[in-house]
Amino acid sequence: MAGKPTDHHRGVVLRTERLTPHMIRVVVGGDGLRDFELSGQTDHYVKLVFPHEGVDYPVPFSVQNVRETMPRELWPRLRTYTVRAWDAEAREMTIDFVHHGDSGLAGPWAARAVPGDELLMLGPGGGYAPSPEAGWHLLVGDESALPAIAASVEALPEGAPAHVLVEVDGPEDEQKLEPVGDARVLWVHRDGRPVGEALVQAVCGLDFPEGDVHAFVHGEAGFVRRLRHHLRVERRVPLERMSISGYWRSGVDDEAWRAVKQEWNRQIDAEEAAALG
Repeated sequence: MAGKPTDHHRGVVLRTERLTPHMIRVVVGGDGLRDFELSGQTDHYVKLVFPHEGVDYPVPFSVQNVRETMPRELWPRLRTYTVRAWDAEAREMTIDFVHHGDSGLAGPWAARAVPGDELLMLGPGGGYAPSPEAGWHLLVGDESALPAIAASVEALPEGAPAHVLVEVDGPEDEQKLEPVGDARVLWVHRDGRPVGEALVQAVCGLDFPEGDVHAFVHGEAGFVRRLRHHLRVERRVPLERMSISGYWRSGVDDEAWRAVKQEWNRQIDAEEAAALG
Protein backbone atom coordinates (compact mmCIF):
# COMPACT_ATOMS: atom_id res chain seq x y z
CA MET A 1 0.00 0.00 0.00
CA ALA A 2 1.43 3.35 -0.98
CA GLY A 3 2.20 5.92 1.67
CA LYS A 4 1.13 8.98 -0.26
CA PRO A 5 -0.22 11.90 1.81
CA THR A 6 -3.57 11.56 0.04
CA ASP A 7 -3.86 8.03 1.42
CA HIS A 8 -3.53 9.26 4.99
CA HIS A 9 -6.68 9.54 7.08
CA ARG A 10 -6.96 10.75 10.65
CA GLY A 11 -9.84 9.45 12.73
CA VAL A 12 -10.94 10.59 16.16
CA VAL A 13 -12.13 7.99 18.65
CA LEU A 14 -15.87 8.40 19.24
CA ARG A 15 -16.57 5.38 21.44
CA THR A 16 -15.22 1.98 22.42
CA GLU A 17 -16.85 -1.29 23.46
CA ARG A 18 -15.58 -4.57 24.92
CA LEU A 19 -17.28 -7.16 22.68
CA THR A 20 -15.76 -10.23 24.31
CA PRO A 21 -12.91 -10.83 26.77
CA HIS A 22 -10.44 -10.66 23.87
CA MET A 23 -12.07 -8.28 21.39
CA ILE A 24 -12.39 -4.50 21.65
CA ARG A 25 -14.42 -2.40 19.21
CA VAL A 26 -13.26 1.14 18.45
CA VAL A 27 -15.37 3.54 16.39
CA VAL A 28 -13.61 6.56 14.88
CA GLY A 29 -14.97 9.50 12.92
CA GLY A 30 -14.35 13.17 12.22
CA ASP A 31 -13.43 15.41 9.29
CA GLY A 32 -10.17 13.53 8.83
CA LEU A 33 -12.19 10.72 7.21
CA ARG A 34 -13.90 12.97 4.65
CA ASP A 35 -11.91 11.45 1.75
CA PHE A 36 -12.18 7.85 2.93
CA GLU A 37 -14.05 5.51 0.56
CA LEU A 38 -14.60 1.77 0.20
CA SER A 39 -15.18 -0.16 -3.01
CA GLY A 40 -17.44 -3.03 -1.98
CA GLN A 41 -14.97 -5.60 -0.64
CA THR A 42 -15.66 -7.35 2.67
CA ASP A 43 -12.01 -7.63 3.66
CA HIS A 44 -11.20 -3.93 3.33
CA TYR A 45 -8.28 -3.03 5.58
CA VAL A 46 -6.33 0.00 6.73
CA LYS A 47 -2.78 0.25 8.00
CA LEU A 48 -2.80 1.92 11.40
CA VAL A 49 0.15 4.22 12.00
CA PHE A 50 1.77 4.27 15.46
CA PRO A 51 4.50 6.96 15.69
CA HIS A 52 7.17 6.63 18.35
CA GLU A 53 6.53 8.83 21.36
CA GLY A 54 8.81 11.85 21.76
CA VAL A 55 9.91 11.93 18.11
CA ASP A 56 9.44 15.09 16.03
CA TYR A 57 8.13 14.05 12.62
CA PRO A 58 7.95 16.21 9.47
CA VAL A 59 4.87 18.39 9.06
CA PRO A 60 2.68 17.67 7.17
CA PHE A 61 3.17 14.07 8.22
CA SER A 62 3.54 11.32 5.64
CA VAL A 63 4.89 7.80 6.14
CA GLN A 64 6.64 7.98 2.79
CA ASN A 65 8.38 11.23 3.70
CA VAL A 66 9.47 9.84 7.07
CA ARG A 67 10.98 6.78 5.41
CA GLU A 68 12.87 8.96 2.94
CA THR A 69 14.27 11.41 5.51
CA MET A 70 14.59 9.66 8.88
CA PRO A 71 16.50 6.63 10.26
CA ARG A 72 14.66 3.31 10.14
CA GLU A 73 14.52 3.04 13.94
CA LEU A 74 12.32 6.15 14.00
CA TRP A 75 9.88 5.01 11.35
CA PRO A 76 6.30 4.69 12.64
CA ARG A 77 5.12 1.14 13.18
CA LEU A 78 2.26 -0.05 10.95
CA ARG A 79 -0.42 -2.57 11.86
CA THR A 80 -3.00 -3.91 9.40
CA TYR A 81 -6.63 -4.09 10.54
CA THR A 82 -9.90 -4.93 8.83
CA VAL A 83 -12.56 -2.25 8.50
CA ARG A 84 -15.38 -4.04 10.27
CA ALA A 85 -17.92 -1.44 9.14
CA TRP A 86 -17.99 1.92 7.41
CA ASP A 87 -20.92 4.35 7.64
CA ALA A 88 -20.24 6.76 4.78
CA GLU A 89 -23.11 9.08 5.70
CA ALA A 90 -22.03 9.45 9.32
CA ARG A 91 -18.32 9.07 8.42
CA GLU A 92 -17.83 6.49 11.13
CA MET A 93 -15.41 3.58 10.86
CA THR A 94 -15.55 0.52 13.09
CA ILE A 95 -12.40 -1.50 13.81
CA ASP A 96 -12.29 -4.57 16.06
CA PHE A 97 -9.03 -5.28 17.90
CA VAL A 98 -7.89 -8.60 19.35
CA HIS A 99 -6.61 -7.89 22.85
CA HIS A 100 -4.42 -10.18 24.93
CA GLY A 101 -3.24 -8.00 27.79
CA ASP A 102 -0.13 -5.90 27.32
CA SER A 103 1.28 -7.95 24.44
CA GLY A 104 1.43 -6.33 21.03
CA LEU A 105 0.93 -2.74 19.99
CA ALA A 106 -2.55 -2.10 18.60
CA GLY A 107 -4.46 -4.21 21.13
CA PRO A 108 -3.09 -2.31 24.16
CA TRP A 109 -3.76 0.97 22.33
CA ALA A 110 -7.39 -0.03 21.83
CA ALA A 111 -7.70 -0.98 25.52
CA ARG A 112 -6.50 2.51 26.52
CA ALA A 113 -8.40 4.46 23.86
CA VAL A 114 -10.87 7.10 24.99
CA PRO A 115 -13.07 9.53 23.03
CA GLY A 116 -10.95 12.26 21.51
CA ASP A 117 -7.86 10.12 20.88
CA GLU A 118 -6.57 10.25 17.31
CA LEU A 119 -5.81 7.33 15.01
CA LEU A 120 -3.81 7.84 11.83
CA MET A 121 -4.25 5.30 9.05
CA LEU A 122 -3.31 4.53 5.44
CA GLY A 123 -5.58 2.94 2.89
CA PRO A 124 -7.90 1.33 2.28
CA GLY A 125 -6.91 -1.92 0.58
CA GLY A 126 -8.80 -5.17 0.05
CA GLY A 127 -9.57 -7.78 -2.56
CA TYR A 128 -12.32 -10.18 -1.49
CA ALA A 129 -16.08 -10.31 -1.45
CA PRO A 130 -18.31 -13.42 -1.63
CA SER A 131 -18.85 -14.28 -5.29
CA PRO A 132 -22.52 -14.46 -6.32
CA GLU A 133 -21.58 -17.13 -8.90
CA ALA A 134 -20.11 -19.58 -6.36
CA GLY A 135 -21.88 -22.84 -5.63
CA TRP A 136 -21.12 -22.39 -1.94
CA HIS A 137 -18.83 -20.43 0.37
CA LEU A 138 -16.18 -21.44 2.90
CA LEU A 139 -15.14 -18.85 5.50
CA VAL A 140 -12.38 -19.90 7.90
CA GLY A 141 -10.19 -18.02 10.37
CA ASP A 142 -9.10 -17.21 13.88
CA GLU A 143 -9.85 -14.04 15.87
CA SER A 144 -7.72 -11.89 13.58
CA ALA A 145 -9.92 -12.84 10.63
CA LEU A 146 -13.21 -12.63 12.52
CA PRO A 147 -14.00 -9.00 11.54
CA ALA A 148 -13.60 -9.81 7.84
CA ILE A 149 -15.53 -13.06 8.21
CA ALA A 150 -18.36 -11.26 10.01
CA ALA A 151 -18.52 -8.61 7.28
CA SER A 152 -18.48 -11.33 4.62
CA VAL A 153 -21.25 -13.31 6.30
CA GLU A 154 -23.42 -10.19 6.23
CA ALA A 155 -22.70 -9.79 2.50
CA LEU A 156 -23.40 -13.35 1.36
CA PRO A 157 -25.77 -13.56 -1.61
CA GLU A 158 -29.29 -14.23 -0.41
CA GLY A 159 -29.81 -17.94 0.14
CA ALA A 160 -26.18 -18.78 -0.64
CA PRO A 161 -24.96 -21.87 1.23
CA ALA A 162 -21.89 -21.30 3.38
CA HIS A 163 -19.79 -23.07 5.97
CA VAL A 164 -18.28 -20.66 8.50
CA LEU A 165 -15.63 -21.95 10.90
CA VAL A 166 -14.04 -19.59 13.43
CA GLU A 167 -11.53 -20.57 16.10
CA VAL A 168 -11.51 -18.65 19.40
CA ASP A 169 -10.17 -19.33 22.89
CA GLY A 170 -13.49 -20.50 24.31
CA PRO A 171 -17.27 -19.98 24.29
CA GLU A 172 -16.97 -16.56 25.95
CA ASP A 173 -15.22 -15.26 22.81
CA GLU A 174 -18.02 -16.18 20.42
CA GLN A 175 -19.86 -13.33 18.71
CA LYS A 176 -23.30 -13.19 17.17
CA LEU A 177 -23.05 -13.30 13.39
CA GLU A 178 -25.80 -12.07 11.09
CA PRO A 179 -25.73 -14.23 7.95
CA VAL A 180 -27.78 -13.21 4.93
CA GLY A 181 -27.27 -16.52 3.12
CA ASP A 182 -27.80 -20.09 4.31
CA ALA A 183 -24.75 -20.14 6.57
CA ARG A 184 -23.79 -22.89 9.00
CA VAL A 185 -21.60 -21.33 11.68
CA LEU A 186 -19.26 -23.51 13.73
CA TRP A 187 -17.32 -21.98 16.61
CA VAL A 188 -14.16 -24.00 17.24
CA HIS A 189 -12.79 -23.63 20.78
CA ARG A 190 -9.03 -23.67 21.20
CA ASP A 191 -9.18 -24.71 24.85
CA GLY A 192 -5.43 -24.29 25.36
CA ARG A 193 -4.30 -26.05 22.18
CA PRO A 194 -1.95 -24.37 19.67
CA VAL A 195 -3.59 -21.78 17.45
CA GLY A 196 -5.24 -23.41 14.44
CA GLU A 197 -4.87 -27.04 15.50
CA ALA A 198 -8.58 -27.55 16.17
CA LEU A 199 -9.54 -25.43 13.16
CA VAL A 200 -7.46 -27.49 10.74
CA GLN A 201 -9.02 -30.66 12.11
CA ALA A 202 -12.52 -29.23 11.67
CA VAL A 203 -11.95 -28.09 8.09
CA CYS A 204 -10.26 -31.33 7.05
CA GLY A 205 -13.23 -33.26 8.42
CA LEU A 206 -15.82 -31.10 6.67
CA ASP A 207 -18.13 -32.78 4.17
CA PHE A 208 -17.86 -30.44 1.19
CA PRO A 209 -21.16 -29.68 -0.58
CA GLU A 210 -21.55 -30.09 -4.33
CA GLY A 211 -20.55 -27.17 -6.54
CA ASP A 212 -17.67 -24.75 -6.85
CA VAL A 213 -16.50 -23.27 -3.58
CA HIS A 214 -15.35 -19.70 -3.01
CA ALA A 215 -13.07 -19.80 0.01
CA PHE A 216 -11.79 -17.15 2.43
CA VAL A 217 -9.12 -18.54 4.79
CA HIS A 218 -7.01 -16.18 6.91
CA GLY A 219 -5.31 -16.03 10.28
CA GLU A 220 -2.11 -17.39 11.82
CA ALA A 221 0.32 -18.32 9.06
CA GLY A 222 1.08 -21.85 10.25
CA PHE A 223 -2.47 -23.16 10.13
CA VAL A 224 -3.23 -21.17 6.97
CA ARG A 225 -0.35 -22.96 5.26
CA ARG A 226 -1.71 -26.35 6.31
CA LEU A 227 -5.21 -25.50 5.13
CA ARG A 228 -3.96 -24.13 1.82
CA HIS A 229 -2.23 -27.47 1.19
CA HIS A 230 -5.42 -29.31 2.14
CA LEU A 231 -7.62 -27.20 -0.12
CA ARG A 232 -5.27 -27.00 -3.09
CA VAL A 233 -3.71 -30.48 -3.07
CA GLU A 234 -6.24 -32.72 -1.34
CA ARG A 235 -9.48 -30.96 -2.32
CA ARG A 236 -8.15 -29.59 -5.66
CA VAL A 237 -9.67 -26.14 -5.18
CA PRO A 238 -8.24 -23.75 -7.83
CA LEU A 239 -6.21 -20.89 -6.39
CA GLU A 240 -8.37 -18.32 -8.16
CA ARG A 241 -11.33 -19.46 -6.06
CA MET A 242 -9.54 -18.73 -2.80
CA SER A 243 -8.58 -15.69 -0.76
CA ILE A 244 -5.97 -17.19 1.56
CA SER A 245 -3.00 -15.78 3.47
CA GLY A 246 -1.39 -15.52 6.87
CA TYR A 247 -2.47 -12.35 8.65
CA TRP A 248 0.14 -12.98 11.34
CA ARG A 249 2.69 -15.55 12.44
CA SER A 250 3.03 -16.96 15.93
CA GLY A 251 6.24 -15.97 17.70
CA VAL A 252 7.14 -12.91 15.60
CA ASP A 253 5.90 -9.34 15.47
CA ASP A 254 4.29 -7.70 12.46
CA GLU A 255 7.52 -6.18 11.11
CA ALA A 256 9.34 -9.52 11.24
CA TRP A 257 6.44 -11.31 9.56
CA ARG A 258 6.23 -8.78 6.71
CA ALA A 259 9.98 -9.16 6.13
CA VAL A 260 9.68 -12.90 5.37
CA LYS A 261 6.11 -13.22 4.12
CA GLN A 262 6.96 -12.97 0.44
CA GLU A 263 9.57 -15.72 0.66
CA TRP A 264 7.16 -17.79 2.80
CA ASN A 265 4.56 -17.56 0.03
CA ARG A 266 7.11 -18.51 -2.64
CA GLN A 267 7.95 -21.66 -0.69
CA ILE A 268 4.27 -22.56 -0.49
CA ASP A 269 3.84 -22.01 -4.24
CA ALA A 270 6.80 -24.31 -4.95
CA GLU A 271 5.49 -27.02 -2.61
CA GLU A 272 2.07 -26.93 -4.25
CA ALA A 273 3.49 -27.02 -7.76
CA ALA A 274 5.47 -30.14 -6.87
CA ALA A 275 2.50 -31.81 -5.16
CA LEU A 276 0.13 -31.05 -8.01
CA GLY A 277 2.60 -32.22 -10.62
